[in-house]
Amino acid sequence: MLWKKRRERFRTHINGDSCAHPGSVFDPISARIAEDLGFEVGMFAGSVASLTVLGDPDHIVLTLSEFAGQAYRINRACGLPLLVDADHGYGNALNVKRTVEELENAGVAALSIEDTLLPRPFGSGNKVSLISIEEGIGKMRAAVAGRQDPSLTIAARSSAISVTGMQDTIRRVTAYQETGVDAIFLIGIKQKQHLEAIAKVCRLPLILGGAGPDIMDLNYLGSLGVRLCLQSHQPVMAAIQATYDTLKALRQGTRPSELGNIFDKNLISKFSREEDYEHWIQEFLE
Repeated sequence: MLWKKRRERFRTHINGDSCAHPGSVFDPISARIAEDLGFEVGMFAGSVASLTVLGDPDHIVLTLSEFAGQAYRINRACGLPLLVDADHGYGNALNVKRTVEELENAGVAALSIEDTLLPRPFGSGNKVSLISIEEGIGKMRAAVAGRQDPSLTIAARSSAISVTGMQDTIRRVTAYQETGVDAIFLIGIKQKQHLEAIAKVCRLPLILGGAGPDIMDLNYLGSLGVRLCLQSHQPVMAAIQATYDTLKALRQGTRPSELGNIFDKNLISKFSREEDYEHWIQEFLE
């Protein structure tokens, strides 16, 4: 398939002057829905992939091939530019390069590589640690080297603000933006003073995740160079809850006819492309 147009659309957005909330997606249908509703970008997170592919929490047990496979299934189903969270790149800098190659082939428009020490090392408990800035630089440079399509966007991601503090965040932003990446992705920015200080030293578009409520204003964020601000991943959680509630009701004896209006047949038909398939059946089978 041809992925360039959606990558160019993603770049047009992050090189613009406004901030948007990406639509959190987890499978082909959810991505088609996000596209139909007008989201500029889709977001496929590593934690969401762990839930949908493995049914497991986000402990970095998902493999690259499993993640890339689901990303491809999402991408082939629609034209929505997809940003994916590639975690730590599934290993060291050499693994990062391979990760970029595989995700580029899977059709993503953009990906992020983070500097968290993953998977969790022995004896760390619940403490989050970061790799050194030097190793982080190597990973970001390897990510850029792994890119074959120059329209693919690569973001350097860090949660330093909540792990090592503001000064280290500034150091990492300053260092990573010199590696050839296209954007800086920061997790956990809660205060305006922190974001404004970062914006002063960051020349690249910013992406935020886990932002505090005090800064969640799209106009304000856009004025500081933030181009995407995540809203967490409620859609997959809602899907899990709806499935549980429906199965529980059926298990407890509720008849299917008594479940009420739990889905819209027209909606299912639309997003499963039933009309297209009817046309193709007429065209190719009859």
